[in-house]
Amino acid sequence: MQRDVSAHLSVTVRSAATLVLEVAVALGHDPQEELAVTLDGAPATVRELAGPHGTRLHVVTAEPGTLVVDYRATVPGAGAQPPGTDEPDRLWFLRPSRYCESDTLGPTARAQFAGLAGADLLAAVSSWVGTQLAYVPGSSQPTDGAVSTLLARRGVCRDYAHLVVALLRALDVPARLVAVYAPGLAPMDFHAVAEAWVDGAWRVVDATTLAPRASLVRVATGRDASDTAFLTVHGGVAVLDEVTVAAVAQTLPDDDVRSLVSIA
Repeated sequence: MQRDVSAHLSVTVRSAATLVLEVAVALGHDPQEELAVTLDGAPATVRELAGPHGTRLHVVTAEPGTLVVDYRATVPGAGAQPPGTDEPDRLWFLRPSRYCESDTLGPTARAQFAGLAGADLLAAVSSWVGTQLAYVPGSSQPTDGAVSTLLARRGVCRDYAHLVVALLRALDVPARLVAVYAPGLAPMDFHAVAEAWVDGAWRVVDATTLAPRASLVRVATGRDASDTAFLTVHGGVAVLDEVTVAAVAQTLPDDDVRSLVSIA
């Protein structure tokens, strides 16, 4: 399945800063791609670093000015499973993290999903989170974690994913968050989903059900949103003025939350 993806960012750098971008398709694919970064219209110097689990980091050190990022890629088909399938990684993704307080949510998870495992557990968690929360853009804060999301009963994709991850970890299922391009998503934006280690592979759980899981393109993988943000600013001040994302696929497959699906 061919997918065409792109991202456009415009950032006002108010004081000299280091910006870390996570917008490129993750390792494991063989995309045709182009990344252009300019500062006040002149090409900026970009360094690419290999991050954890196939994530690619693009680092820009910028003086004050207007930074513009344009990325586009054509992803021809299925890629390889990203790094993160050995036992140390699976143990790492059982731990509570900044936005996924699995230790706090343990009693809730055990009460709601007692006796379930494998595909049945993933479907039950996806459906439960999807019915407990209302998808309300702008309803959550960047500092909100899974507990705050459950108490508020609303959020956006990252909030849904954090709650799914926390519940699964509380049930001793390795789980992590993935930032993706999502053909079929409306309104279009960067998207966040959960992955759980079930039957020897990472399986996608998207409680929002806003895009077919088989069409997703991996960008960044980590413990939670602190590892997968499309833009992080260090050592200065920068303001995101504009972000535009596009993702289209030749066909949009049907999806069923009861099916085990991996990101191709």
